Amino acid sequence: MRPSIITVALIYLTGLLQGLTLVSFPASSAVLRGMHGLSDAQYGLIFLPQVVFAVIGAVGGGVLSQRLGLQRLLWLALLINGLSQLALASLQWLPDGAALPMLLIATACLGLGFGLFGAPMNAYPPTYFPNQASTAVVVMHTLLGIGLMIGPLFEGALAAAGNWVTFPLALVAISVALALAAAMLPLGEGGLQRGVSSAVAKGPAPVAVPAFWLFAVVAVLYAFAEGTFSNWAVVYLQEGKHLPATVAAAGLSVFWGFLVGGRLLVSVLVLRVPAKFIWLVLPLLMIAAFLLLPQADTAVRGIALFGFAGLACSAFFPLSIALVSERFPQHVAWVSAMLIAALNVGTGLGSFAIGALRSLLPFEPLYQWSALYPAAVLLLALLLARSGGLRTERPV
Repeated sequence: MRPSIITVALIYLTGLLQGLTLVSFPASSAVLRGMHGLSDAQYGLIFLPQVVFAVIGAVGGGVLSQRLGLQRLLWLALLINGLSQLALASLQWLPDGAALPMLLIATACLGLGFGLFGAPMNAYPPTYFPNQASTAVVVMHTLLGIGLMIGPLFEGALAAAGNWVTFPLALVAISVALALAAAMLPLGEGGLQRGVSSAVAKGPAPVAVPAFWLFAVVAVLYAFAEGTFSNWAVVYLQEGKHLPATVAAAGLSVFWGFLVGGRLLVSVLVLRVPAKFIWLVLPLLMIAAFLLLPQADTAVRGIALFGFAGLACSAFFPLSIALVSERFPQHVAWVSAMLIAALNVGTGLGSFAIGALRSLLPFEPLYQWSALYPAAVLLLALLLARSGGLRTERPV
């Protein structure tokens, strides 16, 4: 059954919403710290439950997608997402002593919702557009990136108007509306077994295939690289290069902007250029970005180099999802959820590692050594290509 325009629009709108909710806490950082006087350590702590529960949600979502079905999993993830925003909005009225516990609950819900969302987010688009599977997945991640990019703009405008709480409350309303739509519309099951022969369906589980583990390690290492670029951009430009705060903020914004723009560009390129070729080229650009970043001594260079870094990262992870899904077509929901888990593990570990190494190394050599992340990604990607790990699994 060919999906309706409304069904396709619903699926892609959930990706945009996910980006908005993911950025809601960082975007609200100034308001939260001013409202309840959170210290730097307390503010940093609130993201730990998000990482932990995102991994739990992704691992659990891979299993639940087989038991509950993708449609139920989708509206469940949307409701939990909405719950995270309701908890965030409640801080407007809570006393200071209750703020930190509620924030920990809120970010735990956000992580769990994002983890559960991984399976339907990456399984539905290629099912709806089987002849343009890579493009379909990249577009979904592009919309998520657009949400990450525009969320702070909405939050900033509302906060400046003295109406910050409207931001999370609006996300609650949208989450509930999309959850109701996801529960009522005929979405299908995202190809959990659709169009796959019984011979393939009885093939080896992904955990028994070395190629799956190579993809998982690639996702973790990629997350190290992306997290190093994004999580430390403002600190590096402001403290390491002594550039104005406005320039540092612009560097991060341009990083996300070029990441989104790169995904849009790749969504068109993959119609003519093999996805695996682009996938192999992007780590080379990441290496170049890490090696060039120590030269970010001026505002123009700093902003331009972080823009280049965003372009280098752009479509690598969505293409990884598309390629692992092609490799294991009978386990699309599960393998995509596992790569989401791997991404979150890498983000958490990478951010912690950079923080620990900052006491030992200045930023310049730290960025240069970080080029080892995409270099390792490239080696593993080439190993996958040479070993046939990028080929679609066939019945035997």
